[in-house]
Amino acid sequence: MALIRRSAASLAAIASSGSVAEFMFEQMIYGPGPRPSPGEARSWDRSIPVLAADLVQAGLGNIEVLLEHRLPLSSRRVDAILAGRHPVSGAASYVVVELKQWSGAELYEDDPAMVTIDGYGHHPRLHPLEQVSGYCQYLVDFMPALQDDAETVSGVAYLHNATEHGVAALRQRAESGYARLFTGERRSEFIDFLRSRLASNVAGAPYADAFLSSRIAPSRQLLSVAAAEIRDREQFILLDQQQLAFRLVLHATEAARAGDSKTVVIVAGGPGSGKSVIALSLLGDLARRGRTVVHATGSRSFTQTLRKVAGKGSPRTQSLFKYFNQFIAAEPNDLEVLILDEAHRIRETSVDRYTPARFRSGRAQIDELMSAARVPVFLLDEHQVVRPGELGTVEEIEAHAKKLGLAVRKISLEDQFRCGGSEAYVEWVRRLLGLAPGGPLPWAGDPAFSVQVADTPQEMEHLLQAQADAGTAPGWRPDSAGRGAIPARTDHWCLTS
Repeated sequence: MALIRRSAASLAAIASSGSVAEFMFEQMIYGPGPRPSPGEARSWDRSIPVLAADLVQAGLGNIEVLLEHRLPLSSRRVDAILAGRHPVSGAASYVVVELKQWSGAELYEDDPAMVTIDGYGHHPRLHPLEQVSGYCQYLVDFMPALQDDAETVSGVAYLHNATEHGVAALRQRAESGYARLFTGERRSEFIDFLRSRLASNVAGAPYADAFLSSRIAPSRQLLSVAAAEIRDREQFILLDQQQLAFRLVLHATEAARAGDSKTVVIVAGGPGSGKSVIALSLLGDLARRGRTVVHATGSRSFTQTLRKVAGKGSPRTQSLFKYFNQFIAAEPNDLEVLILDEAHRIRETSVDRYTPARFRSGRAQIDELMSAARVPVFLLDEHQVVRPGELGTVEEIEAHAKKLGLAVRKISLEDQFRCGGSEAYVEWVRRLLGLAPGGPLPWAGDPAFSVQVADTPQEMEHLLQAQADAGTAPGWRPDSAGRGAIPARTDHWCLTS
């Protein structure tokens, strides 16, 4: 969605008659999003009139400009997207524009992907070509209508205050179709580029309409990348109920495709029962099959960890890991499968103080998530409660599904793959915390598992280090390269402070 949508001519008229920032502030009254910083407001006033004037001079007053457009299923905003018709192919053409007021910039420690800019010290920023290229790739990855024609989307970083000399170092990063860089000194070349991508005297409104109403789902190209990154790089071994849960989701997905149906799958299990292994296995396998699938959690730290680990080799794969509150505007059944890991962290609503007024409907978050896919998969541990207001339970999810008349399939994971597989230890903790009936019990021991109690985190660290030095720290000892890759002994340790 865009904060402002206007023709280039209309935008130029607004810029000539007053403050663009004031106009944009007026639009924000209808949606209490985060207040823009003074720097952001200044950039609106200084950059948008330049872009509008260039578009008019290029004879492109009829194209549509989407300002501050939010990327699908993301909180990231793009400065401007220009919508119109391609002058050669006659198809839709969209130009992603990142506006910079920089007068000079250097590479950050000779890294071609990062820069420092005048007046802001030695703080690294992403190279504008990296930034705009990422925006273009993301749009293609999550808007299938854009992926069939390589000419549909292009990107440009416009440093309208800069000279070529001032940003000469930035030229070390190669340009591409998704990333061109123009300075104010090369304004005429920028105008020529716009004319090569957008037809003059053609209304851009129909193309903007098509863009804004486009179906949102991971593209086949992105799913192919995810399949290679997750499924082919990491082979997860699923056992018994894990395999059953995995197969059940695959079956429900194919059934939904064949019969235009919808099934809710609930997978419940305690810590260490393999819920996240199932989630990643599903993501990889479904991506390999070309199914539209996204992973989501309610935890910032967990999502960021998954992006770093599961998507380590591919920033594009990282974009498949979302948050629960990013489906507030999702169209019903746009996805084939939505994997909801740690579903016990579902909240009553996705609305917060930044949510635009048009989305403040009071709709339950569970309804948004259940609506977003043909097969929503809820993986949860009912005994985990991190913050007040989290209400994801098997009973709650099942009740909402039945209220909607949806079929429900449930799997319970009883096996234990964490804590050395010690069911005795898990039961002891559950009794200790009042999560299982019968009250606390003395630790009776487990031949393959040792428990020690540390009074402080420092003492726990000392005990763990002592075990590591002795080659008996939880189940592993360092190999010859110090990577900790060789099993040390069969017993496991749990240290609790």
